[in-house]
Amino acid sequence: MSFIGSLLGLGAKTDFQELVANGAQIIDVRSPGEYKGGHIKGSLNIPVDQVRNRLGEIKKDKPVITVCASGMRSASAQSTLKAAGYDAYNGGGWQSLEHKLSV
Repeated sequence: MSFIGSLLGLGAKTDFQELVANGAQIIDVRSPGEYKGGHIKGSLNIPVDQVRNRLGEIKKDKPVITVCASGMRSASAQSTLKAAGYDAYNGGGWQSLEHKLSV
């Protein structure tokens, strides 16, 4: 699938509830100020421009779900993580993912 297709949510649907139930980590790639304004409980805040330098803070043996405000920065972070060998998924906007996890 193309990068644009993945941004638009085309293709196979990811079961985020199952990923979280299996220990997935949620990495919020927004700025600290945005994160402070609201975030998914238990998520780790690593701004998108710091992901590459902070890989040591992210467990490689568990899936990773990236989130941001709309899905653009989380797609970039997902790409960085996949290139580094992580099992990474773009969760899109954090509020949308939070809603999916609560239903």
